Amino acid sequence: MSSRARVARRIAAGAAYGGGGIGLLGAAAVGVVLAEVQFARRQVGNHGSTPIHLPSADGLYGTTYGDAGAEPLRFAMLGDSTAAGQGVHRARQTPGALLASGLAAVSERAVQLRNVALPGAMSDDLDRQVALILADPEWRPDVCVIMIGANDVTHRIPATKSVRHLSAAVRRLRTSGAEVVVGTCPDLGSVEPVQQPLRWLARRASRQLAAAQTIGVVEQGGRTISLGDLLGPEFSANPRELFGPDNYHPSAEGYQTAAMAVLPTLCAALGVWPDEERPDVSRAEGFLPVARAAAKAVEEGGTEVTAAMPTGPRGPWAMLKRRKRRRVPTQDPVPTHSSPVASSPSGGTSQR
Repeated sequence: MSSRARVARRIAAGAAYGGGGIGLLGAAAVGVVLAEVQFARRQVGNHGSTPIHLPSADGLYGTTYGDAGAEPLRFAMLGDSTAAGQGVHRARQTPGALLASGLAAVSERAVQLRNVALPGAMSDDLDRQVALILADPEWRPDVCVIMIGANDVTHRIPATKSVRHLSAAVRRLRTSGAEVVVGTCPDLGSVEPVQQPLRWLARRASRQLAAAQTIGVVEQGGRTISLGDLLGPEFSANPRELFGPDNYHPSAEGYQTAAMAVLPTLCAALGVWPDEERPDVSRAEGFLPVARAAAKAVEEGGTEVTAAMPTGPRGPWAMLKRRKRRRVPTQDPVPTHSSPVASSPSGGTSQR
């Protein structure tokens, strides 16, 4: 087992049994990363007292499929400012809208979106967000996407604590009957104002948390899709295109790139993705112990990990899939009757 797999397994075990260490990097190194990222924040916009503008993407997508007789799919977004869509100005540019539009096109069913993600949220806010989503007994989600983790790294939250909160959120949503897809911690090393060698440390911390998140999510019956290594090189190579005006949050094109990675797994969770579900050896897919699968996933963005087999002598097993990405269609939502749990937060700190 690789060192990253061992660390991820140790963090996940600590999350399950109450441990609290921060893992491989150690307090001093993470503290340095935090200081550098805090400095980077002071160089980007949207961090004053002015309320954050978040375009509301809640509503109905794929209304042309409404005559098919099927009820709309109920889709919920949870997480931090990346899930909320901070950095863009139109609803259709947010990841929730992009994923809802894509899901409607692939499933040929209307999709109703509710987004409760909050800028600045850390994993401990997921308890509140899940409660909002499940508060309405008349609206229980068919599928949820969670994007979380960056603020946990920059705020030095113990990785075991982060994974514990995420695992609990996935468990509650799965118990309610929803499929759950988690976009794991993004690559903080791709934030342009962060310089080397701290960029390398930030990347290492992000990958460590992403691998541990994968283990926790898969063990609760969810699926993960790795974003860090997918977005990291692409964002670093094209910062003017993929980062927004504040040089911290994604641009419209950046969110499109992320949505292209998440959409296949979102659709597969509902059984509507056209790809074969068995591993494709030609694409280096296959079955691995979940800790090894988690370590491999963070090395290649766009890699899906899902539970595959019962626990064996080497621990739980998982399947790696590298699904083909496709361009995601864009459309504006058709507003539906709003309720308190349907409204997206409009305040908070814009930490990511």
